[in-house]
Amino acid sequence: MRGYDSTSYGAGFVDVYDEWYADVTDVDATVVRMIELAGGGGRVLELGVGTGRLAIPMARAGLDVVGVDASPPMLSKLDERARAESVRVDTVCGDMVDDMPDGPFDACLVAYNTIFNLLDADAQRRCFTEVAARLGPGGTFVVEAIVPDDDAPAGRNVDVRSMSVERVVLSVSDHRPGEQRTSGQFVELTEAGGVRLRPWSIRWAPPAELDEMAAAAGLRLERRDADMAGTPFDGDSDHHVTVYRSARVDET
Repeated sequence: MRGYDSTSYGAGFVDVYDEWYADVTDVDATVVRMIELAGGGGRVLELGVGTGRLAIPMARAGLDVVGVDASPPMLSKLDERARAESVRVDTVCGDMVDDMPDGPFDACLVAYNTIFNLLDADAQRRCFTEVAARLGPGGTFVVEAIVPDDDAPAGRNVDVRSMSVERVVLSVSDHRPGEQRTSGQFVELTEAGGVRLRPWSIRWAPPAELDEMAAAAGLRLERRDADMAGTPFDGDSDHHVTVYRSARVDET
């Protein structure tokens, strides 16, 4: 999408993110999973931390959380929420490839499709490499994402996301399977506010490609479930939660 960059998503969605995506991931199950992987007081890195939808509950549960996000407005909202709840989440404003904080971390989480916000395969591979370099021995990288639909037709589509007396939100998308790219706009129409555009773009990858990226970075596939609660993954699953573990060993 012309003009789209790493800050576009945050700028477009910060005011509606918590309303629209509060239930996109099972928050309680995510916290339980990360405690299991990192330990009650373990150090967790969350990529694309946003407004703290997951980071704040993880911190409230006793995890030491560091979040990376390219959007200053998203991080500002996270900081406000963390102060209001008297929890601490350290944040880094930057790219989840080139601006990663120092490790080591017991676990890293990239939730619901956030890995696909890196818009080319090289950036996604580098993300795996940078995460692997920051995991402690035996540390884990948890990736939550869709399973791309091989039968989804190429082309443009317009649909109604929501409609009320005062607001209509249209979903406009452009699906390009040959590029593994889908981009779109949520077009919000209100009588009082006129038109608001909320752009998004992803470069998606199937689980097998993510597995290859992980292996190249020195991470081994440990398990794959259909969701954070551990529902078994099978050929009909349209989402996956994959745990990769560092092959590094403690040399001390």
